[in-house]
Amino acid sequence: GWEWVGNWFLLGGLFLIWRRVISWRIPVSMLGSLLLIAGLFWAIDPNRHPFPAFHLFSGGAILGAFFIATDPVSASTTPRGQLIFGALIGVLVFIIRTWGGYPDAVAFAVLLMNMAAPTIDYYTQPRVFGQRDKKDA
Repeated sequence: GWEWVGNWFLLGGLFLIWRRVISWRIPVSMLGSLLLIAGLFWAIDPNRHPFPAFHLFSGGAILGAFFIATDPVSASTTPRGQLIFGALIGVLVFIIRTWGGYPDAVAFAVLLMNMAAPTIDYYTQPRVFGQRDKKDA
């Protein structure tokens, strides 16, 4: 029955995106990267790694994608930074679940990436309109 809980979290998250309470970038990049890396490892060795949908609907992946990782205070704020932030959370979730000692790694992955969010924002600042680069001078 837990897959139904994940479905309701997904509907709630889509509602938040539709109402523009949260941006679509973090949840889509987190879940997309989690599915991509889980699918890659499943395609290489399906006997050792579970089906990618298992990673999506088990634990707190959907809850974390829509309701925890999108925290406006501690998450990345630039558009490109949000894509990087979410993608790295998805990769960390897979790594910690596969080779770590935690059964559900979403909270730990989000905490690790919250520490990296200021650095991601620093390197993904959008270019200010009218500002010249050093190479243009």
